[in-house]
Parts: sequence; C-alpha cells; structure tokens
Amino acid sequence: MGLRAQLATLASRFKQEVAFYRALHAHPQTPWLAKALLWLALAYLVLPFDLIPDFIPVIGQLDELVIIPLLLYLALKLIPVAVRQSCRDSVAVVPDQK
Repeated sequence: MGLRAQLATLASRFKQEVAFYRALHAHPQTPWLAKALLWLALAYLVLPFDLIPDFIPVIGQLDELVIIPLLLYLALKLIPVAVRQSCRDSVAVVPDQK
C-alpha cells in the first residue's frame, strides 16, 4: 500500500470519527456530562491556551496527547453502549460494491 493510499485511508477514518462524535453529541440519550466532556476536548484542541505551555520542550506538546484522549475516553464511558453502537452504525462507511 502506497503512501497516498495510506493517507487517503487515514483521512477517511478521521472523517468517520468526526462524524461519529458529532452523532454522539446530537443523540438525545447522550448524558449532558458526556456532551460537556466532548466540548472540552474540542476546546482544548482548538483554543490557544494549554495547561502546560507549548514552549516547554517535549512536555508542552505531549499534554495534548494525554488530555484530549482522556476526555474522549471519559465521555465514551459515560455514554450507554446502545447509543454508541447506534451512532457508530449511523456513520459506518459502506465499501464500494464493484
């Protein structure tokens, strides 16, 4: 598999994951605390301030790699399995049938 194909697969997977989290947030049975954690993860990703400033070598960049997945993990743990599966199924990509 070439680099271009790997990047295309990665981009497709990223789009699917974004759609999944959007569906989770929009689902009426998603608890409010889980929705708040999803918003916190997004805000931490896009806002310019961090708990540990980026100018501190190594640790400044690693805080995003720890905090954002932790917030997503906690949000997913609060959401019922049936809701997660429903949202995952709703955004599932059907492979091309040729």
